[in-house]
Amino acid sequence: MLPKTAFFALFATFWHNLLTYRYYVDIILRIIIARVYTHACILGVFMKEKMDAIKNAALEMIEKAQTSQDLNDVRVKYLGKSGEISLLMRYMANVPKEERPVMGKLVNELRTAVESVLNQKTQLVEEQEKLARLKAEEIDVTLPSNRENLGTLHPLTLITRELVDIFSGMGFSVVEGPEIESDLYNFQLLNVPKDHPARDMQDTFYINDNIVLRTQTSAVQARVMQAGAPPIRIISPGKVYRSDDDASHSPIFNQFEGLAIDKHITMGDLQGCLQTFAEKLFSKDTKVRLRPSYFPFTEPSVEVDVTCSMCHGKGCRVCKGTGWVEILGAGIVNPHVLDMCGIDSKEYSGFAFGFGIDRIAMIKYGIPNIKMLYENDVRFLKQFN
Repeated sequence: MLPKTAFFALFATFWHNLLTYRYYVDIILRIIIARVYTHACILGVFMKEKMDAIKNAALEMIEKAQTSQDLNDVRVKYLGKSGEISLLMRYMANVPKEERPVMGKLVNELRTAVESVLNQKTQLVEEQEKLARLKAEEIDVTLPSNRENLGTLHPLTLITRELVDIFSGMGFSVVEGPEIESDLYNFQLLNVPKDHPARDMQDTFYINDNIVLRTQTSAVQARVMQAGAPPIRIISPGKVYRSDDDASHSPIFNQFEGLAIDKHITMGDLQGCLQTFAEKLFSKDTKVRLRPSYFPFTEPSVEVDVTCSMCHGKGCRVCKGTGWVEILGAGIVNPHVLDMCGIDSKEYSGFAFGFGIDRIAMIKYGIPNIKMLYENDVRFLKQFN
């Protein structure tokens, strides 16, 4: 064991050293605390200076902004989730506790100030943009409107509809037939013999010896008479084809056929029907004149003239000074045609007529050349609006 004197000496040395270390530790702690406090004070000053800089920069950007997009960029840069004002809150943890409320209040005031100025400028700019847009889109309601160019019906369509309306009012029904026709219906059943000029190659478009492009809508009459029984009262508008081409003829044109079959039909019925047709198509004072003629499928046959719609019978260049214009061919259906189509010619009789729709349109509208109907010249077609 140590002597008592040695023990007390050792204890005295230990206590002296402990007091010495505590002194140094105290000094070190004081230094650390002083540095931390100084750092916090410096940080507080830094944040205030940072806030002032942010405020000045934000207000300057708002002042220079000219469009809504510019102002939106300012909002994102300073007030957005990752904006500069939002980033200031990250430094609050390093601010002394007694200064945090003050610093927090300053940050909120900064946000409110910037947001207030930004909203005012946004409202002003949006109003200016609205006025500019309204001015750019301004419409002078006193100016004439831009009318849409609407299409018009073709004169051939107009005249065809008028013709159908006229004859429908007299009890006729519309029937159509094929444009590629057999020799049987186009010629044979209409009493056109093999040696007839209409069968020549220079007049007819042949596909083969038995098939042609129909030269007349009369082929529909043969089909109707063969398929049905009297009484018959039909009209048939449609395209026909002939090898012919000049100022008044076209290789493709439109024809209109009419047929009536019943008991005791006479030439007087035909004349009455055509007189009604002419008065409705042209005018009430239009007169009809029948001249003897010849067609293989009618007997007797007539050419039908009407008083000129231009000069009303006084004579002009359209009617060549005669006061009359030829419009169609007609006649009493040939008994032989009735028999070939299976209708008893001793019990029934009928009349038929046919004319070119193109020619009727030329007469009614004063069109000088048939080709004008097919040239699709808008200047010409607009006249029929």
